[in-house]
Amino acid sequence: MPRIVARLAALTAVSLLLSGCAATVAPAATSTDAPAASANYPITVDNCGTSVTVTTAPERIVSIKSSATELLLALGVGDRIVGSAFLDGPLPESLETIGADLNVISDFLPGQEAVLALNPDFIYGGWESNFTADGAGERDALTALGVSTYVSPAACKGERMPNPLTFDTVFTEIEEAGAIFGAAPVAADLVSTLQDELAALEPTSTDTTALWYSSGTTTPYVGAGIGSPEMIMQAAGLSNIFADVSDTWTSVGWESVIEANPSVIVLVDATWNTAASKITHLESDPATQVLDAVKNQRFIILPFASTEAGIRNVEAASSVITQLADLNE
Repeated sequence: MPRIVARLAALTAVSLLLSGCAATVAPAATSTDAPAASANYPITVDNCGTSVTVTTAPERIVSIKSSATELLLALGVGDRIVGSAFLDGPLPESLETIGADLNVISDFLPGQEAVLALNPDFIYGGWESNFTADGAGERDALTALGVSTYVSPAACKGERMPNPLTFDTVFTEIEEAGAIFGAAPVAADLVSTLQDELAALEPTSTDTTALWYSSGTTTPYVGAGIGSPEMIMQAAGLSNIFADVSDTWTSVGWESVIEANPSVIVLVDATWNTAASKITHLESDPATQVLDAVKNQRFIILPFASTEAGIRNVEAASSVITQLADLNE
């Protein structure tokens, strides 16, 4: 029991550290001056099948999900965020100061009334499902009201879903957002930095099999073969036991996990579903106690906000490499 308690304490410490740090993502300087129209506008983009046109840099932005909020802060346009919602965890340390005064209007998906009360001219959502009648509003209806919308391209569904998601898709979103929000030079610098960091990664040279465990007890929800979990694991040199499943995340049976018997388990740490709670389940359930990764406490933990497509994915891959090296010592 003391060994388990010590291991949980260590994992909690690592999770807290990671939730407060993104390697080199630093915010650009912000300006209190309203953005002016420029020769770079109008801009039209095809976004998840919706045509989005902006004629000047948005001045009153609502951001939904951490990935959208963190990118806006990193682009230096945080002073234009009039409201944010559905944050998945603490901001990384590099963005804490600039994001300290965020007006968080909801811990979850905000309703259309709360969003429109802020008089936004632009809503940036991390998921397509953010834009529903029961959520921030349907995209066509918002456009009719003069509110432009944008969804993270990594989260597009149907035929426009990235298959597979790659870092190039993530970097393209950064550049596209930079153009939309009048911060193209900052976006270019950010992409260049992330590309350099990605190229500098030294993934594990061993064939280490891994389970990406997001949530669920009776039926685990895991990282599959075409989304950000697979992208991050590939960059770190891990072999995803569900890489052959053509989906971003998927539900599986514990039987298939036990049969694969992964060498390590990547745990997504969220306030509503912590890494510690997952470890407790894995170590207490007779079905999962038999897994080598559980018996040997070979757990890697990542904060939720770093695992969805965004500016923290390279740092997440780097963290996996570091934690795996520590486990192998």
